[in-house]
Amino acid sequence: MTKEILQLVYLHGFRSSPNSSKAKLTGAAVQAKIEDGAALQWFCPQLPPSPQGAINLVLNHLQNAKPANVAIIGSSLGGFYANWLAEYLGCKAVVLNPAVYAARELAPYVGQLTQYDSNEPFDFKAEYIDELKALQITQITMPERYFLMAAKGDELLDWHEMVDFYASAPQLVLDGSDHGLSEYSLYLPQVLDFVCAGG
Repeated sequence: MTKEILQLVYLHGFRSSPNSSKAKLTGAAVQAKIEDGAALQWFCPQLPPSPQGAINLVLNHLQNAKPANVAIIGSSLGGFYANWLAEYLGCKAVVLNPAVYAARELAPYVGQLTQYDSNEPFDFKAEYIDELKALQITQITMPERYFLMAAKGDELLDWHEMVDFYASAPQLVLDGSDHGLSEYSLYLPQVLDFVCAGG
């Protein structure tokens, strides 16, 4: 009997890309597992500025996948998207310093921006804030599906809000660190253990 493939999806943060350090570290670790025979498939797309567009991109990729064979890893804004996808699909999610209230956090950034990695310009439209509001999850269900990694030293987002939002979920709260989770490589095995457990 052929083992079913676990679809691993990594969603980068606002103004970020698949070239972010966490995305590349995770992708390399997943590739190593695949080479060792693990039944995994890796998907780390460049997300469009439109939140609904980002969600649609992921849903299109996962349209034939069973919830039990899907796990989302989301960083910052990607963590916000992971909340919606996990609730909609009924799959697992790892959230890394997630923007749990993304519409509030990103409202000041409406206008012309550039991507961090490429300096490529893009227009972050006011309508995208409305899309974020429509995607807001007010409370997660089945907290055991989620794994939170939060840094007390996050300079952009409030770790207290993260801990409260995922109150009953497994959590790893780091003293210090930063929004980008500089020490992410040390904890990546725990991330992969969580998403691959039972698979």
